[in-house]
Amino acid sequence: MIESRHLEQLAAHAFEGLAPGEDLLLSLQAEDSDFVRFNRGRVRQPGSVAQADLQLRLIEGQRHASIELSLSGVLDTDRRRIDDAMEMLRPIVASAPPDPHLLWATDPVHVHHEAPGAPPDALTIARDVVDLAQGQDLVGILVSGSVASGFMSSRGQRCWDVRHSTMLDWCLVHQGDKAVKSLVANTGWDPAEVAEAMDAARSQLALLQRPPKKLEPGRYRCLLSPSALGEVMELLCWGGFSERGLRTRMSPLTRLRDGSDRLSPRVTVYEDTAHGLGPPFSDKGFIKPPRVGLIEHGTLVGSMVSPRSAQEYGLQTNGAADHESPEALVMEPGTLQDREALQRLGTGLYVSNLWYLNYSDRPAGRITGMTRFATLWVEDGEPVAPTEVMRFDESIFHLLGGGLEALGDSLALLPSTSTYERRSTSSMRLPTALIDGVRFTL
Repeated sequence: MIESRHLEQLAAHAFEGLAPGEDLLLSLQAEDSDFVRFNRGRVRQPGSVAQADLQLRLIEGQRHASIELSLSGVLDTDRRRIDDAMEMLRPIVASAPPDPHLLWATDPVHVHHEAPGAPPDALTIARDVVDLAQGQDLVGILVSGSVASGFMSSRGQRCWDVRHSTMLDWCLVHQGDKAVKSLVANTGWDPAEVAEAMDAARSQLALLQRPPKKLEPGRYRCLLSPSALGEVMELLCWGGFSERGLRTRMSPLTRLRDGSDRLSPRVTVYEDTAHGLGPPFSDKGFIKPPRVGLIEHGTLVGSMVSPRSAQEYGLQTNGAADHESPEALVMEPGTLQDREALQRLGTGLYVSNLWYLNYSDRPAGRITGMTRFATLWVEDGEPVAPTEVMRFDESIFHLLGGGLEALGDSLALLPSTSTYERRSTSSMRLPTALIDGVRFTL
């Protein structure tokens, strides 16, 4: 893993070579990760990834350009790579047009955080998983290791953050598309937590062996698991809380902003950087507030504001990335005890997972998607049969508005499973959701 000292030495070298009027921002993303793939309850593909990517952004007045390069960890080699990158950037900046919406952090803030100890040993975890999966067709992936983020600027800003985390994303497969999907994640490793999740998955797997129940199109009471609600919230994060999206009326929550609609008073949502899995600063060097209120008791009270939106609309940035999506989203729990949730559902659908979600009418906040894996038909509080795959089409203003009957009293940690380019540090913490009527179209 690249250490903070290495970044400091590279920054000192790069800043020494700056000409008058030039500023330079360095943003580092690094990881040291172990990956283990499982199939039929056995290890099939172990591997490790150690990488460090450094973005250089050269600024001269309102002109700027950036380039990203991979670091080797060898000081002399990385210094030469930075020198070569600067030679490429200078003519680009000189010919670039002024950017009226450029905003970057200039306060010389210092942040330093390193998680204590080391991440759990991947070999030990893999052995635990194999032991727990005895007799089951377990398919999944284990990801464990450390992620580092750093930012340094020629104005004196120094930020460094290292986090450890472990994630096991797996299915117990019956046959074909009949499977139970589970996700366990934490900053450490607790075999008892995984064993409990495995027992719950086995009990649902037994139900999948029964003949599926075919339901006619219509409205059905639904109990959404945190994972299923997570798919809804992930879609909502695609521009829903974006200040730019709200200003341009491209956000599906525009009706909340203009006051023409509202969500249930049970719904309170906020960005919780202080307890998230990512660093407390952005790749532009802005320090993120510990908490940003987004929805409070059904009313929109805030948004994610990137530096560009802040500059364009005359606002204060809260360190949001350019895509202005929450990266540590939390929905406050309700009062529905999880052990009583099925009884409260009565007769209807328990939905463990959703997928293929998209907007069917974005301005109206309507979304559509498919059920997946263990979606169970429940009668009088008891799961009795799996259902065939169904498509739903419903308004977010019903799912989290008039149709929301209750929220669970505990939160599940749902880290992003994305490893595109590098491990994601985004996450959500969500409850179960009991909804009185979801429209299924087929």
